[in-house]
Amino acid sequence: MPHHATEPLRQFNMNAIRKKVAFHTLGCKLNFAETSTISRSFPEDKFERVSPASKADIYVINTCSVTDAADRKCRQAIKKFITMSPGAFIAVVGCYAQLKPQEISSIPGVDLVLGTNEKFDIAAYIDDQGKRSETEIHSVGLSSSDTFNTSYSLGDRTRSFLKVQDGCDYGCSYCTIPRARGNSRNPLITEVIREAYKISERGIKEVVLTGVNIGDFGRSTGESFSNLIGELIRVQGIERYRISSIEPNLLTDEIIGMAARNEKILPHFHIPLQSGCNKILGLMRRRYTRELFRDRVNLIRKVMPYAGIGADVIAGFPGESQADFEDTFSFIQGLPLSYLHVFTFSERPDTLAEKLPGKVSPAEKAERSRLLIKLSESKSADFNNLNKGQTTMVLFEKSRSEGLITGFSSNYIRVEYPWNPKLAGQVIKVKLNSVSSSGRMTVEII
Repeated sequence: MPHHATEPLRQFNMNAIRKKVAFHTLGCKLNFAETSTISRSFPEDKFERVSPASKADIYVINTCSVTDAADRKCRQAIKKFITMSPGAFIAVVGCYAQLKPQEISSIPGVDLVLGTNEKFDIAAYIDDQGKRSETEIHSVGLSSSDTFNTSYSLGDRTRSFLKVQDGCDYGCSYCTIPRARGNSRNPLITEVIREAYKISERGIKEVVLTGVNIGDFGRSTGESFSNLIGELIRVQGIERYRISSIEPNLLTDEIIGMAARNEKILPHFHIPLQSGCNKILGLMRRRYTRELFRDRVNLIRKVMPYAGIGADVIAGFPGESQADFEDTFSFIQGLPLSYLHVFTFSERPDTLAEKLPGKVSPAEKAERSRLLIKLSESKSADFNNLNKGQTTMVLFEKSRSEGLITGFSSNYIRVEYPWNPKLAGQVIKVKLNSVSSSGRMTVEII
């Protein structure tokens, strides 16, 4: 049976030298928030956090399983750390660990596999006995009573990722995430506000609201996502909130209106489309039509003319004919989007999509992806041109790159400026100029 948070932790001997522990995260912003929280559960008197690029005594790998490619990257990362530090304790946690614990345990050198809920109690599973003779697995089935583990990131980046929701009740035909993360759930708004104040106390200026299906926030607690935003903008110290991704059918007029009226809610929306063909949306079991998606995009553009609007799109879904793809392509071409995230369809085991007829060949999937990526580049260039000469607020990053400091504008345009350490972590008013050879926009500070 797995250990629980209420059980006493099996920690290293107080007289022992601090163990070096490194954390490696794959996948989404939600995973980054959770890794940061997991890292803070390791007592500082017993563990020293080090970079995953350096030799460590313990490696914690927080995994993703959204595609076959994600699974492959997870296996590669695990093997890389085992090779780099053969004697290190290897713990693999997260979505891939929840869905395929036996597959992970078959990799020689893996000591511990923890699923979605168990990973937050990882310190309770690590003792001073060193490597295991055989892999220890704690990856139990998820249920409707799964708890919500609050998480937010600190220290790794200029902004903080704040988890406000977890799990998903949607049954999209291609997706395994509900099986990896369980039912949709969230904490009370008062709990989220408490976490936001902790972030504010660290001097962090921007918070990215993350989750699996954040627009579903509040359904289990009698609240709503718009209620949450309304309370978050009152937290002193935090200057910007960015909505990471929100389903088109959950992106209400109220949320769009709040962003238009309040400068703390950034004019940047990432809205999953997946297909611009209603036939394919039906096969995907998505909960909207392309007409609803177009309506959301047009409303945003009407009330916020310079808003950044991104979309996810899947190329080569089973049953997608050439005509269906061309339908999607022309639909996206006609929308005022600023970028696309293009995914080549990846068949996941035990999903409805796995059994659908009309499989698209790998070569055709690759070609459709290529065309969509090219369209995304064109959309991005058009959006940059639209914004030339505009003034906006930029949060500059803390890292230096080739004598430059970079950052993101309110509407998610990547910008650059000659290196100035005083700008790092600050929200600065700038004027957008031209696009540099790097693809970023140059700015002048106002």
